[in-house]
Amino acid sequence: MKFLKNHIEALIFCAPAPVKVSEIRSSLAEMFDADVPEKDITRAIDELITQYQNDNYSFAIEKSGGGYQFLTKPAYQASISILLKQQSKRRLSTSALETLSIIAYKQPVTKSEVEQIRGVNCDYTINKLLDKGLIEIRGKADTIGRPIIYGTSQKFMDYFGINDLSELPTPKDFAKEANEIGEQKEA
Repeated sequence: MKFLKNHIEALIFCAPAPVKVSEIRSSLAEMFDADVPEKDITRAIDELITQYQNDNYSFAIEKSGGGYQFLTKPAYQASISILLKQQSKRRLSTSALETLSIIAYKQPVTKSEVEQIRGVNCDYTINKLLDKGLIEIRGKADTIGRPIIYGTSQKFMDYFGINDLSELPTPKDFAKEANEIGEQKEA
């Protein structure tokens, strides 16, 4: 039973999303070339859940989305969020932030529209933002050449802690109070 529990633990650990009992069973059946009863799998999962409830572990196996996955325990959320925030801030350059803000406010937008606003080539920056998952391809425009259009992703929303694009600051939030040259001050 120990070897079965270890294999199930490894499958749950490596899965990028919650893994269902049926998926675990299918993987084990292919690996061992034998049918593994579902009750044995659920018993092993229950043992793993109990094992990871111990305070010696900073993570636990949780049932979510119809399957099981490893999640960090709530007590460690603050330290993890600080680390992730620090790492992500280091990784975004000024040009990446400028490009990202243009995409966020103007989406869906083509690369040429972003370049027209920024005044520089944005190939590298857009590729980096795609690699980081902060933007995504939304399709192709119905204009000549059918250029790719971009928009922000769910990871963008998570990174900036917003639930909807309407929560982005509006241009009036950035309005300058001082008198601009060439503008008449209101009386």
